[in-house]
Amino acid sequence: MRKVYMLTALVIFTLVLLVACQPATPAPKELPVLKIGTQPWIGYGPWWISLEKGFFEKRGVKVELVEFVTDQDLNSGLASGQFDGANIATHTSAILYNGGVPVKLVLLEDASYEADAILAKEGINSIKDLKGKQVAYEEGSTSDLLLNYALMQNGMSLDDIVPVHMPASDAGAALIAGKVDAAVTYEPYISAALAKGGGVHVIYTAGEKPGLIGDFLAFPPSTLEKKGDAVRKMILAWQDALDYLDKHPDEGQKIIADAVGSDLEEFKTAWKGVKIYNLEENKQMMQGEIQETYKEVVEVLKATGAIEKAPDANEVITDEYLPK
Repeated sequence: MRKVYMLTALVIFTLVLLVACQPATPAPKELPVLKIGTQPWIGYGPWWISLEKGFFEKRGVKVELVEFVTDQDLNSGLASGQFDGANIATHTSAILYNGGVPVKLVLLEDASYEADAILAKEGINSIKDLKGKQVAYEEGSTSDLLLNYALMQNGMSLDDIVPVHMPASDAGAALIAGKVDAAVTYEPYISAALAKGGGVHVIYTAGEKPGLIGDFLAFPPSTLEKKGDAVRKMILAWQDALDYLDKHPDEGQKIIADAVGSDLEEFKTAWKGVKIYNLEENKQMMQGEIQETYKEVVEVLKATGAIEKAPDANEVITDEYLPK
């Protein structure tokens, strides 16, 4: 019996040695994290696809999308360092710079054509018809830029209308309810307002000046210095999402529609009014075309008194984080 005990002990001891000699399994490497401020805008749609389909993790980065309703709240969060970067409109970078908050624009995401618009009630059919009328729009947003540009093109200014400030998400509803005469907003709120009928119609769109309304992925220079590699990985996931969207348009569009809170059929109409840029198009646009558009946007902001100073387009727009 003693021999049995000794043999058993020897076997156990041998097993323990074998286990102890095995190389330790390395702990899974923790992915770098990027927190990104965003809004319910369809032009940011590929990010939600990347989030749902795991494209960020496949590229080696973890991305958290922090949702905001208004530009003001998002801009304040970016300026105060609540998150690493943000999806922002072209003009927002100039406004931030004017306020002492420089950012770099590393990815051209989209340009709006029919997806940003001025809506009006029955009887108002042109910008000139807005004289003396109540117009709802979100101050400091793309709606603000579009309205000012439209007024300038018609020899008018904000002094010729009665501004009513409210979030873009509420502007269309205010028009439907008869609280204002016109509203400036973007998709999916345009399609939602038009679907209600009641004589509400479009009198002006961003398509009147292609490139005026666009969006970028933006980061403060300090974030790029610390997390530049993570930013490159995030940008690669943008292309992954676009590739997925090409192969699975119905499912991809549904992901975006759900993310922005839009009815799918309304979304499909809205989606046609936006141009989404892939990485190859980014490389081409950043050779000079987008810089020229940026200069025009800055001139509108200066003319309306929204800013006093702005960065040079070549300082703020960079292709350094696009894949070579």
